[in-house]
Amino acid sequence: MRHVIALDVGGTGMKAALVGADGALLHEARRRTGRERGADAVIESILDFAAELCAYGEEKYGQRAEAAGVAIPGIVDTERGIALFAANLGWENVPLRDLLHERLGIPVALGHDVRTGGLAEGRIGAGKGADRFLFLPLGTGIAGAIGINGVIEPGAHGSAGEIGHIVVRPGGISCGCRQSGCLERYASASAVTQAWAEASGDPEADAADCAKAVESGDPRAAEVWQHAIDALADGLVTAVTLLDPRTLIIGGGLAEAGETLFTPLRAAVEKRITFQSLPAIVPAALGDTAGRLGAGLLAWDLLEAGDRVPAQSAPQSAPESAPHDSTPEVTT
Repeated sequence: MRHVIALDVGGTGMKAALVGADGALLHEARRRTGRERGADAVIESILDFAAELCAYGEEKYGQRAEAAGVAIPGIVDTERGIALFAANLGWENVPLRDLLHERLGIPVALGHDVRTGGLAEGRIGAGKGADRFLFLPLGTGIAGAIGINGVIEPGAHGSAGEIGHIVVRPGGISCGCRQSGCLERYASASAVTQAWAEASGDPEADAADCAKAVESGDPRAAEVWQHAIDALADGLVTAVTLLDPRTLIIGGGLAEAGETLFTPLRAAVEKRITFQSLPAIVPAALGDTAGRLGAGLLAWDLLEAGDRVPAQSAPQSAPESAPHDSTPEVTT
């Protein structure tokens, strides 16, 4: 059976799959990155994991994977296949595509994690059929993927869509990017977690607990939640003004709150809209499979393009995925 390797590398864990030609997830597995052991150990973990997946596919399906797609965080040069910088993994200027090609002996495509997830959402998820969309996962931080006429826009220097570092509260909380008042310091899942832990007096409380407290009518939670909603709406209206998207796709951990997030967020964005056209604001459809599905699409696109590293594009027709044979190794 024809298949490719898809690997979604995160700050603490890796999610992988073997993806069939029809888009199905044939086999799934997880592994910790082991970032506490240093950057070199993380790279070796990625190479070993990919090699194990390659061997599994050859044994299971009687043929080697034809290509691999890898989604990674940080700043990524997709054309040269280099992981330029990732603070949470401790690496700089890692030629990851070449390292994987040397280990596996197959073509490899490297992509930015959020743009790769946006590729999947645009092709087979919530953005399918939309000519202009913005995919925005609200997790530890906030980044974005801009979909325009079937293409995920990388930008001139590979950093398009970094909406999390739009300043929405000038002079506000310091950010790791060396600015103050960035959107992700107010509206990411980690920001809500920190704010709710302080407001509730429970250091173990997180954003999901805050959402539940909002639903139960806790006024402290409602205040924390509304502050996040207001900051997010300010950032989104800036994006709407610049990009004029037809659809805003919201994903990540904070989106798991469902209408506790979406109902007030839609109202807050609509309240701020003046001359702009109000886009649809919808939840992401693919959940934590988006990175793997997108990485698989990168790999298949690479083969279709004759083993060239492709732009992260999202044509309007593609097979739906049908996950099966899930065998996770480590939950992260």
